[in-house]
Amino acid sequence: MSTISDQSSNDPEGRSRIQSRNRETILTAGREVFARHGLRGARLDEIAAHAGMSKPNLLYYFPRKQDIYAAVLEEVLMGWLMPLDALDPDGDPVEELRRYISAKMALSAEQPEASRLFAGEILAGAPHIERFLKTDLRQLVEKKAGTIRRWVDEGRLAPIDPYHLIFTIWATTQHYADFDVQIHAVLGKQAGRAGFHDQAAQAVLSIILKGVAPR
Repeated sequence: MSTISDQSSNDPEGRSRIQSRNRETILTAGREVFARHGLRGARLDEIAAHAGMSKPNLLYYFPRKQDIYAAVLEEVLMGWLMPLDALDPDGDPVEELRRYISAKMALSAEQPEASRLFAGEILAGAPHIERFLKTDLRQLVEKKAGTIRRWVDEGRLAPIDPYHLIFTIWATTQHYADFDVQIHAVLGKQAGRAGFHDQAAQAVLSIILKGVAPR
């Protein structure tokens, strides 16, 4: 069982290594529980059980369920936006997009509950992240859309709308997490075989990159 006794730390917020590890364990557990039940249906007892700690110990780190939810969403968004932020304006456009799409497909395969959690928040009207969507996310997308537009103007990509390209990448890559049940219903055992996500990633890369390659 986790403890909170170790206070030695180099953490910028003054947390010990054990505290930082416990906090991350809680966020991982919260991501799974919130993805399954949503904010309203999730219970602190269940999150604590998934985290392998007592409820009082969990409350030491997060006094309210809403605090865990907000922290989980922030972590999810930061993780997803890093590959987009990493698009190099001076790199080869097709290879930069290949790297971005591959990263998004990997996140969809490795953290499907995170994608479903985000989808649930959006379907609910984004009450907890609306400000972030209209500020930080919007600014990043505008910046990267400018990069893609420049590539198009230079003839290094086919004439495409950069915003709709980004939306298409988001929708396609996250489909494999958000609609996993539907995929399994259609493909059956094939969707559960080893290598399925690699096969899916190659198909998505081929479809999108052939569409954006310069004519």
